[in-house]
Amino acid sequence: MSPSKTPLLDQVKVPADLRRLQPSQLRQLADELRAETIDAVSVTGGHLGAGLGVVELTVALHYCFDTPADRLIWDVGHQAYPHKILTGRRDRIRTLRMGGGLSGFTKRSESEYDPFGTAHSSTSISAGLGMAVARDLAGKTNNVVAVIGDGALSAGMAYEAMNNAGAAQSRLVVILNDNDMSIAPPVGALSGYLSRLISSKSYRGFRDFSKQVAEHLPRPLLNAARRAEEYARGMVTGGTLFEELGFYYVGPIDGHNLDHLLPVLENVRDDPQGGPVLVHVVTQKGKGYAPAEASADKLHAVGKFDVITGAQAKPKANAPSYTRVFADSLIKEAAKDEKIVAITAAMPSGTGLDLFQKQFPKRSFDVAIAEQHAVTFAAGMATEGFKPFCAIYSTFLQRGYDQLVHDVALQNLPVRFAIDRAGLVGADGATHAGAFDIAYLACLPNMVVMAAADEAELVHMVATCATYDAGPIAVRYPRGEGVGIDMPEQGVPLEIGKGRVIQQGAKVAILSLGTRLQEALKAAEDLGARGLSTTVADARFAKPLDMALIERLVREHEVLITVEEGSIGGFGSHVLHHLASSGLLDGGCKVRPMVLPDTYQDHDTPQKQYDEAGLNARHIVDTALKALGVAQGAKVVGA
Repeated sequence: MSPSKTPLLDQVKVPADLRRLQPSQLRQLADELRAETIDAVSVTGGHLGAGLGVVELTVALHYCFDTPADRLIWDVGHQAYPHKILTGRRDRIRTLRMGGGLSGFTKRSESEYDPFGTAHSSTSISAGLGMAVARDLAGKTNNVVAVIGDGALSAGMAYEAMNNAGAAQSRLVVILNDNDMSIAPPVGALSGYLSRLISSKSYRGFRDFSKQVAEHLPRPLLNAARRAEEYARGMVTGGTLFEELGFYYVGPIDGHNLDHLLPVLENVRDDPQGGPVLVHVVTQKGKGYAPAEASADKLHAVGKFDVITGAQAKPKANAPSYTRVFADSLIKEAAKDEKIVAITAAMPSGTGLDLFQKQFPKRSFDVAIAEQHAVTFAAGMATEGFKPFCAIYSTFLQRGYDQLVHDVALQNLPVRFAIDRAGLVGADGATHAGAFDIAYLACLPNMVVMAAADEAELVHMVATCATYDAGPIAVRYPRGEGVGIDMPEQGVPLEIGKGRVIQQGAKVAILSLGTRLQEALKAAEDLGARGLSTTVADARFAKPLDMALIERLVREHEVLITVEEGSIGGFGSHVLHHLASSGLLDGGCKVRPMVLPDTYQDHDTPQKQYDEAGLNARHIVDTALKALGVAQGAKVVGA
């Protein structure tokens, strides 16, 4: 038997095993952990670069802190793959993001070492402070550590939490993982030494003693001394901002140098002074894997890949992705209208706006991880006659909901919302599933809500957004590829609130909103083979409803089935409300709404997720048969 390539890592089942190693062994352990992470993600795909950047930090944190009794929160848990390997999940690490396997993010129900679920950005400090204050109220003494990246620190929520933490003065450790050199000056031996000194008991003790002495000075001298000490440290370390927020700042230190990391983390762990501390750690995303280091995005998110070359195995696409269709369509519209501008919240490639930015750099705005700001920024541009397209994932737009209501819809401003990742999203699971946008948008006065049934419809809906100036408008579309239909050369604006009939029947009507239209057509074919003549219609709009189309479908058919890739409270609910209010539910047609289940669905392939949700063709057929009282195997004659 050949010797193991990971002899130290093989000894570490849980962090308690790690803490039995000698500090001199941790460098080798980190190298083995990095190799295991690369090998695992090459099999599963997923987020790679972020995890590689925090390998040494992960080892150091679990070595210095008594996890899980000490709480360790990873902000945006996509960098937590090394953490999962060290916390009893190595035997399942090659099930990442697969059905029944490990989540691609931290998840409370998965492990006691995941004290908080973090798949959306910038929540760690708030959650950590809540845990720290709860610990204090309970009379406990455990540590709480939140690891947050410099990108996540661009969100206002992080500063709200730091402001509160600085005032609350509960003992909390925040690790600022700066992997973009966006904050830090270059680090080296001197800054490492200063960080160890500043975090040490002797310095903290001397500082505390000096403060006590200074308290007896006249107030002008006291204030001058306090400012001098804070700004002197700020000049050396760059942490003045965090000091002003009430944190004791330590850093910057090299996040890949365990000789620097360990003493600083131990000093912070053993600090008797209390209060919030921020340790500024500088890391390199993709560290230790040449293809990642050479990649522009440091291989942030990857499919399965070859470990030697880094080449990703990407299946040949049968059709363009919806994201690409949106981007290309918007570029065409912008070429005709100089008032069109595009806004994204730190997701230029995810939303396709990186392509727009190349064509129109002065009309493209990445506002960082700040969805609230993105929405109101767009509203401000709309007041001045511009046509802002705000491209945000469905679940990320949830973060800007108050701004959407108060700053956009209430003022009836023509902001265009391009809502990517609508519906179920496969491997990213419940945290990124766009299940709720129809419900949370269609309840707002002044809002127009469209859902593209295919990629050609998306082209027309982008054109509709570009020409619609009467108020806010949204178009939702899913992750993944289109259905492979012929594409129009140019988008043609749709009539607002008007759907379309795809095929005409007589007994069953299926009214689809969004990309379940293909499943509706398959269901209609099946029903037709059973002798049940079936109409299929594409609603196009969740708001305003096509009242005339809905009323005609109800009057002319025995069963009306609505189908949507969204939660209860969305399109089907609006249809039922209209039919009930107009008396069309009082007799005759049986109406059956089909929506996503009232649960959070775990990650799996989209096909399996929709099967579990009951929204594929066979489920539509079953719904129609049950409504008609027809047995599954029966064939209806003369229907």
